[in-house]
Amino acid sequence: MSDAAVTVERLVKRFSGTTAVGGVDFAVAPGEFFTLLGPSGCGKTTTLRCVAGLESADEGRIAIAGETVFDAGRGVDLAANERAIGMVFQSYAVWPHMNVAENIGYPLKVRKRLAREIAARVEEVLGLLDMQGLGRRMPAQLSGGQQQRVALGRALAVEPKVLLLDEPLSNLDAKLREQMRAELKLIQRRARVPILYVTHDQVEALAMSDRIAVMSAGRIHHLGPPEEVYERPRTRFVLDFIGAVNYLACRPVGEEGGRLVVEVPGGRLSLPGGVQVPEGALSLAVRPEDVALGPPQPGAPRGRVTLCSFVGDGFEYHLDAQGGPLRVRAEKNVVVPEGAEVGIAVRQGVLVAADGAPDSEVFAASRPADPDE
Repeated sequence: MSDAAVTVERLVKRFSGTTAVGGVDFAVAPGEFFTLLGPSGCGKTTTLRCVAGLESADEGRIAIAGETVFDAGRGVDLAANERAIGMVFQSYAVWPHMNVAENIGYPLKVRKRLAREIAARVEEVLGLLDMQGLGRRMPAQLSGGQQQRVALGRALAVEPKVLLLDEPLSNLDAKLREQMRAELKLIQRRARVPILYVTHDQVEALAMSDRIAVMSAGRIHHLGPPEEVYERPRTRFVLDFIGAVNYLACRPVGEEGGRLVVEVPGGRLSLPGGVQVPEGALSLAVRPEDVALGPPQPGAPRGRVTLCSFVGDGFEYHLDAQGGPLRVRAEKNVVVPEGAEVGIAVRQGVLVAADGAPDSEVFAASRPADPDE
């Protein structure tokens, strides 16, 4: 992507002989909210620090807004302050002895900008943050969310080509995190700046991102829009890491009316057709919200409700099904008492190899055909 805000090619970073990042490639488009998602130790923060210039990679190339800032082959490695970035860390580090305006304007003061230029830019950033009139407040007078916005404003003050955010919401409580997800997305749109974001929080990544790169063991397993990553994951690791999932042993038995019919313990299920059926022992993987409950039907699997929990926007059921325990999410209008026997249907699901290898391929009935395959 020649006009990319960030380009990362074949990036490798090792620590004492251990490979933390193993040949990562991705590009962040102008104005895009791009997230590196994965568990602790997967290499996402190391990748971000390499882009920022806080770590020197061992191999590969990094460009920001078309300028090469790192190239192992050519010996290019610009310092962090020479890269057109703004960065917000997990600990937002708002200076307690400076007011809001001084915190936001400090990077410009370091760059020896004129006082009137600093004041004008600070007012502009306060507008982007929806914090007009709060410039003289001290950090102790701010909420946690407002302090987070000040840290973001400090990064925006220098008009970076890209914002790098490392777990910036993890220190906030759950309700404030949810609020800040929306605010951060709105601020990004107003500022018209691309974001490279790092998090281990799947909900956060799904809610905020234009595209997500799911990482494990130093490499990207799946890169795509949130809906694709959740509904049509490419590997077993992505399927397991993002959201909850049930597994049922299954055997494809044919097609009926363009739908794939699979045999599971207790009966048969009908799935959206068009899937390439792999060989060997298989499991059907189904998200809890894709399991439908109803009256028991002849020839269809069934189960007994062992636990019913109200979860605010609906109910979560635990079933003792013929294929093993099953977790189901249902809307408020679906009320089933504990102990009731129910029939089980599946709206959609994916097929995986029964051995459960993390890098094994996932075969999704709803995945459109890849034109390059």
